[in-house]
Amino acid sequence: MATKRNVIVFGATGDVGSAAALQAHQEGAKVSLAVRDTAKPIPKLDGIQFNKISADLTEPESVQAAARQSGATVAFIYVVGDGQMQDSLRALKEGGVQSVVFLSSFTVSGDIRATISSDFIAYRHAQVEVQLEEVFGNENFVAIRPAYFSSNSLNSKRGIIEGDVKLPNPNAEFDWISPDDVGRVSGKILAHGATENVVGIVGQEKLALKDAMGVIGGVLGNSIKVTKIGEEEAVNQLCEMGIPTPVAAWMVHDAVYDAGKSLRADEYQNASKSVLKYTGKAPASLKQWVEKNRQRFEL
Repeated sequence: MATKRNVIVFGATGDVGSAAALQAHQEGAKVSLAVRDTAKPIPKLDGIQFNKISADLTEPESVQAAARQSGATVAFIYVVGDGQMQDSLRALKEGGVQSVVFLSSFTVSGDIRATISSDFIAYRHAQVEVQLEEVFGNENFVAIRPAYFSSNSLNSKRGIIEGDVKLPNPNAEFDWISPDDVGRVSGKILAHGATENVVGIVGQEKLALKDAMGVIGGVLGNSIKVTKIGEEEAVNQLCEMGIPTPVAAWMVHDAVYDAGKSLRADEYQNASKSVLKYTGKAPASLKQWVEKNRQRFEL
């Protein structure tokens, strides 16, 4: 009989982290939640008595203490700050963690050490993958690399509510993977491990942004007009939502110049099979995700 894994999940209040924690729990793992505020409710995990520990991935001392307190040998983490996480990774290891499942990005590909810093999202995640190799060894971490989240549609929430969504490239095509599916794959791997150390995850639905807005409007009962805007206005629009300028600029650049890049990637076909491979279920469609999360489109 396989030994029950002891897991600690950082970022359990987020979409992916909470789904990963729930799936690992359902798979029989002992799961602790490392969160900044232990009093903050986590709706997806209501009714389950998880061990909550106060910790922050930007504070190595709290990371080490949380790992030790939980007794976990496996950790789920995500990127923080500029991706320079060596101290926190060492703290995890010193706290008893032996292997890590890392929420990376599908924008990372090829030689991770050759990722250029101007490729903002890929670079931050690639840096952490490099550091994981150095601290834990290549065989002791799994990089989960999802592509375009369905929840990114919430960046256009106000426009969706008002019936006029402004986009720099309405024809940009993406795969719309559900964060819950990414979390379920992560939870399976937390509980049972994986035979590969990179797991790409993409949805099976290729939709342009303008068509995605049609799907969302259909579920919400809204008629949504899509208006094309300039790059500067698009960046400002995202910044007004509280998204940091470098991230906003990268998102707009990605939509304008690299639209559909993930759909053309060599890894796409294998990545499109990951949800079914690990969970036994097909990925949720954008429509299914919106139906499940329609309250998040309300003011």
